[in-house]
Amino acid sequence: MSTNTFISFPSPAKLNLFLHIVGQRTDGYHELETVFQFLDVGDTIEIATLISSSITLLTPIANVNNEDNLIIKAATALQQYSNTTKGAQIKINKLLPMGGGLGGGSSNAATVLIALNHLWQLQLSLDELASIGISLGADVPVFIHGYAAFAQGIGEKLTPVYPKEDYYLITKPMVSISTQSVFTAPSLTRDTPKIKLDQMDIENCRNDCQTFVIKHYPEVANLLAWLIEYAPSQMTGTGACIFSRFSTKEEAEKVQCLLPEHISSFVAKGVNHSPLHQKMAMLKTG
Repeated sequence: MSTNTFISFPSPAKLNLFLHIVGQRTDGYHELETVFQFLDVGDTIEIATLISSSITLLTPIANVNNEDNLIIKAATALQQYSNTTKGAQIKINKLLPMGGGLGGGSSNAATVLIALNHLWQLQLSLDELASIGISLGADVPVFIHGYAAFAQGIGEKLTPVYPKEDYYLITKPMVSISTQSVFTAPSLTRDTPKIKLDQMDIENCRNDCQTFVIKHYPEVANLLAWLIEYAPSQMTGTGACIFSRFSTKEEAEKVQCLLPEHISSFVAKGVNHSPLHQKMAMLKTG
C-alpha cells in the first residue's frame, strides 16, 4: 500500500545551445563540448512511496515497454544501489516529444532519482546520484546537478556557466530522430577543435549534428530554413526539435502564431537553475 499521497515533481527540458563533437573514444562514445540550459517547461512526474518494494509506472508511455522506460530503470537502479526495501507508484504527464533532442527521458530519470532519494530518505549526495545516472544516459548528470553547464567528455564533466535567459520558440516537425542513428553515421563531423571556456561565444557556435540531420530529414531542413527568416535558430541535441531565440515572450509567441499548422510548438524561458531543484528547495524548507 502507498504510504502517502502523490507528490508532483517537474522534469524540465534542456537545450544544447551548441553541440561540438571533438572526438570519438575507443568504446564508441563521442567526446562532446556543449552548453546545457534548462527550460521552464517540461514533463511532470508524480510519485507516491510504498512500504513494499514494488515499483510501478501507472501511466505507461505508448510504444515503450515499462522495463525499457528510464523512469523504471532509474527507480530500480536507486533501489539496488541503496538496498532500500521501499517502493513507489509513479505517474507521468508527458509533454516533451520523444526523439526531439530536449532530453525528456534523461530528465525523467534524473527527476525520479532526486525525488526518490528525498522520499525514501536515502540522503545520497548529488555526485552519487549522478554516478547512478550516467549509467542510464549521458545527459542525466546535468539534470541531477541542476545548473546550466559547459559539458565535456561524454557530457559528464560539468562547469557552471551563465548564458542569457532568453525566450525560445521550440518547434518540432513531424519526424522523430534516433540519437543512435545520428551518432553512428559515417559522415558525422567528429573533429571540431576544442574551445576554451573563457573564449566561448555561444551564439556563434554550431550543432555538429545539424548538417547531417538536415541532409537526411527534409522536414527539419525546411522548418529550419523557415525559422531562420525570423530569429537565430538551431537544432538541439540530435534533433528533431529546433529552438529559436527571442528577447521577449511576446516576440516568440508572434512567430509561433505564423507556424504551419502541422508543426507542434511551445514557448519557454531558458533558465540556468533547474525547476526541479527549485521544487526540492521548497520541499526542504516547507
